[in-house]
Amino acid sequence: MRKALGRGLGALISVEEPKENEKKEEGALRLVSVEKIHPSPLQARKNFDPEKIAELASSIKQHGLAQPLLASYDAARDSYELIAGERRLRACILAGLKEVEVLVRESKSKKERMLVGLIENLQRQDLNAIEEALGYLRLMKEFQISQNDLAHIVGKSKSAVSNTLRLLDLSEEMQKAVQFGQMSEGHARALLMIPDALERNRVFKTVLENKLSVRETEDLSRQTHSATNKRVQKNPDSKTPDVAAQESRWREILGTNVEIRMKKSGEEGQIVIHFYNLEEFDKLSQFFKK
Repeated sequence: MRKALGRGLGALISVEEPKENEKKEEGALRLVSVEKIHPSPLQARKNFDPEKIAELASSIKQHGLAQPLLASYDAARDSYELIAGERRLRACILAGLKEVEVLVRESKSKKERMLVGLIENLQRQDLNAIEEALGYLRLMKEFQISQNDLAHIVGKSKSAVSNTLRLLDLSEEMQKAVQFGQMSEGHARALLMIPDALERNRVFKTVLENKLSVRETEDLSRQTHSATNKRVQKNPDSKTPDVAAQESRWREILGTNVEIRMKKSGEEGQIVIHFYNLEEFDKLSQFFKK
């Protein structure tokens, strides 16, 4: 399946036969000064683990760079913009290399560089699930394509693409936990079983604090979802849909339990914001000071 990645690039990129004087440049392998190589603003990967960079730097010192960087050449500036390989570039710099091998790929547009970069990272499995989802979303917006078309381009099933995109429904804190390796993609998918933002956040904290496995997280998520459904069925008229929606919205914003208690008149009531330790209280205080 991995070899099929990028099989639909022609649907988005018009491929032209290079001119005779350009053929030797396209796909050329060059030894380039690291000072001339610049990260791409289109890079899907946003977070780099310092420990893993250090490990890769140590490997490069011993064995050299196994895979060249991929970049496009900017003749006007006599510099190179990375398409794929920023993690490797950082490790090379840390390892003290002054020059690195770069595979030059001429690109026609920013969109093409973004697309090729995403495909290259996916092929090497360099992206975590959230970075992959953000890359998919950006491609869909930039190219105005459907999930079906995107699935064909990256060589995956529509359901696989859809499930990855669903991870962006998680709160920012949960997404960061995946990006920084605090929990896996499997944990994140399990949390999506819980539609209620407050309950999902509660289970999320339990997962981190108790270092639950994916299976344990799935079991807890199912139990939580089932218990929430029973409470709603037992007392369905306790709150109007509008009030319940506002509660859910504020819970998502504040990351804690928020209750809206309406009086019988329906015109006045109370908003109760819960906190469970002094650190949460400080965060809430800072939020309302803004």
